[in-house]
Amino acid sequence: MSADPHRERIVAAARDWIGTPYRHQGARKGVGCDCLGLVRGVWAEVTGSATEEPGAYAPDWAERSGTERLMAVARNHCGDPVPLPEAMAGDILLFRWRVGVSAKHAGILSGPDRFIHAYEPAGVIESALVPSWRRRIAAVHRIPFTG
Repeated sequence: MSADPHRERIVAAARDWIGTPYRHQGARKGVGCDCLGLVRGVWAEVTGSATEEPGAYAPDWAERSGTERLMAVARNHCGDPVPLPEAMAGDILLFRWRVGVSAKHAGILSGPDRFIHAYEPAGVIESALVPSWRRRIAAVHRIPFTG
């Protein structure tokens, strides 16, 4: 893992959510969250500020909307994505299930080949970033540090 204390703090915060049950639109550590709730909760803990409320969204919002809402919000908060080969522990990973659909899953890179995410029905887990996950990465974003 990175020797950068900011990155270590992000990963530690994400690991603290492991075991939280999966709940669509949830965002409460230990109670229930989805992938967006996990990232928003970690963001709030490490930056000291909350992101905007996403509003209600259906489980199939990405398939129906045709817009890259998740990518747009990540760019708004984090700036331009970084190339995948430059990804480091603590970075936010955005995934798309297949070509032609919007990105709709998010996680936090916890090591070179591992990430933490809320995944139905498992809840918040740390998974291996195996080829089937790696090829679905749509963008990598870095949580900005302010101090």
